[in-house]
Amino acid sequence: MNLTTATYVTQSALATVSAESAVVSRNIGGVNSSGFSQKTANVITTADGGVEVASVTNAQKQAVFTNVLSATAASATQSAISGGLTTLATIVGEPGSDTSPAEKLSDLTNALQQYEASPSDNSLASAAVTAAQNLASTLNNATTTVQQVRENADSQMASSVSSVNSLLAQFKTVNQQIVTGTATGTDVTDLLDTRNSILTQLSQQIGITTSAGNNNDMSIYADSGVTLFQNGTASTVTFQPTQTYTAGTTGNAVYIDGIPVTGSSATMPIQTGALAGLANLRDNITVSYQAQLDQTANGLIGAFAETDPSNSSSSLAGLFTNGASTALPTAAQITGLAGSVTVNAAVDPSQGGTATLLGNGINFNYNTSNQGSYDTQLQSYLSNLSASQSFSSAGGIGTSNTLAGYAAASVSWLGAERQNVNSESAYQSTLLSTSTTALSNSTGVNLDSEMSQMLDLENSYSATAKLLTTISNMFSALTSAINQASVG
Repeated sequence: MNLTTATYVTQSALATVSAESAVVSRNIGGVNSSGFSQKTANVITTADGGVEVASVTNAQKQAVFTNVLSATAASATQSAISGGLTTLATIVGEPGSDTSPAEKLSDLTNALQQYEASPSDNSLASAAVTAAQNLASTLNNATTTVQQVRENADSQMASSVSSVNSLLAQFKTVNQQIVTGTATGTDVTDLLDTRNSILTQLSQQIGITTSAGNNNDMSIYADSGVTLFQNGTASTVTFQPTQTYTAGTTGNAVYIDGIPVTGSSATMPIQTGALAGLANLRDNITVSYQAQLDQTANGLIGAFAETDPSNSSSSLAGLFTNGASTALPTAAQITGLAGSVTVNAAVDPSQGGTATLLGNGINFNYNTSNQGSYDTQLQSYLSNLSASQSFSSAGGIGTSNTLAGYAAASVSWLGAERQNVNSESAYQSTLLSTSTTALSNSTGVNLDSEMSQMLDLENSYSATAKLLTTISNMFSALTSAINQASVG
């Protein structure tokens, strides 16, 4: 090897060590940065005997990263549902708090039993009416809470859709930079980290899968199979929010390029992510619970309905009515009934009513002989409350039960929903933590290793620099010798 070649080789070695040191410095600088992956300088030997950094790559474990995306989406699903169920739980309160419809129904039953035992005691009549008012108020407030949860879920769905569209736009920009950079041999490792960060954020909103193409190009699909990004084009996710909810309101669907992915019309429904969880909360869980409340209200009206003594086929609502109407609710009126059920004004002293009508008959006078100890009607109410009734399957807790049994089953149903979601949430959180740790261990930066490598590079740089100095001295000696020979 002549001195010229030696100089070139040594200089290339110095440049390569400098480039490697720069990569190691990036790793050290990114050790505490979320989503940063370890970078590796790939050194090759050139045709003329030198060395160079041919490329920089980042550590990748696609299978592990896919697990992280899946766990992120599943965890976000449960979190979205859990928030709504926590609000719904305020309806029933803590065990023994006497705030649920079931507890208020029990209070009414006890008040009626006391009144039935002493039907001439007007204070017991007032107490029974008060218990009935508390029960109706509880059902009204429960309906308000349920619809507020639906409204909040709908609003959050709108925010989630906005986030999805924003993230897809960001992804499009970064993905194009990656494709262009890869094609031209530019270092795109930081861009790959940025793209992975976007994918992680996107998976919080909607479950996704990805596929790789040429030049690091990537396509994204919702977990239902609908395309979100492909061939450099992002799909459009649309949603029309509903500002106000009543029990009969059906929320709008989320569409991806015109394909419904939530709601009963969804042909390819999404399964995970906050968007899926919120849709499930808005369209299924709260709807089922509202149906349970409505069935309870309908059962109450039926249990206290009064039949015309002269016409057994004619009945009117008694203690409980649908608003101000004494007509028994039709099937079409049951949805939302818990929000409108109220105590008949005829027995409400605050509205000019008489509480003792509860025992004698509100619409019809059953105590025709004006007996002070008349308790037949009260016994009938208590008998109706303890009798089995038919309920709609819409509530999802059975179609035959006593009114008290049905109300208690509703409380248990809500508790079971919360327990299931909390258990699943804890499991998914653990899975997400495990997957994230596994990804960090396989692609993250080990500071000790990087510091050791930096020390090795510094030693290599120092040795190479000394070699270059030696070659330079040899050049100087050779030049001096040549000059002396020329003079001589």
